[in-house]
Amino acid sequence: MDTEAQPTERDRSSRPCDAEEISDTGGPEDRSRFALVSRAAAWLPGGRIALTLLLCLLFLLLLSNFVVQPFQIPSGSMENGLRIGDRVLVNKLAYRFGAEPRRGDVVVFDGTGYFGDADYVKRVVGVGGDHVVCCDKEGWIEVNGRSVDESTFLYPGDSPSTVPFDVVVPRSGLFVLGDHRSRSSDSRDHLGSPGGGMIPVDDVIGRADWVLWPAGHFTRLDRPASYARVPAVEGASEPTTRAGAHG
Repeated sequence: MDTEAQPTERDRSSRPCDAEEISDTGGPEDRSRFALVSRAAAWLPGGRIALTLLLCLLFLLLLSNFVVQPFQIPSGSMENGLRIGDRVLVNKLAYRFGAEPRRGDVVVFDGTGYFGDADYVKRVVGVGGDHVVCCDKEGWIEVNGRSVDESTFLYPGDSPSTVPFDVVVPRSGLFVLGDHRSRSSDSRDHLGSPGGGMIPVDDVIGRADWVLWPAGHFTRLDRPASYARVPAVEGASEPTTRAGAHG
């Protein structure tokens, strides 16, 4: 921290006591911090500029590891909402402090041991305890006995699923699907694998909240109302979200 006072023009006829009144506005702690910064700047090649850049880099690393992190979309499995090459901002605090993923959230997770040795982005269709079926008489996915109209985000021309399934999501697990169902490898493709295609909540990196780039596709990723209306399993409570979070 730079605590040096800016030089100011003053009357040379001022009395000595005037100078004493403004000569030192910082206490011992301020002087100690200034001395520490000065020593660090002197040690680094480039001085204060290098120290400032180093502190900015450290801040960005901490931000990326613990708060938010950008991810690039590598495939068309979430079209049209997320297109190949889009950069999304993932909120890594969305499911901390007791909060859990909710139906309809778009999440990024580590698929190691379940989908493959990579990070994936999918939409949460079922949470722990949910009964997920495809498909009902209207052709829609049914969660806990309620049909889910996915027409607002499902890729045009795709059906909710060409693969029938009838699953109960285990506690602390998630059933996930891509929005472009005909091009998505998701929970349907791993029903017979260890874990039954379910993603452990602990492997979720965070919730994709914004599309940042390209600028023309900048948008907030909201939770569809159709999933918000799905009832909780009897005897189970709805997943919670921390105050101020959005879906």
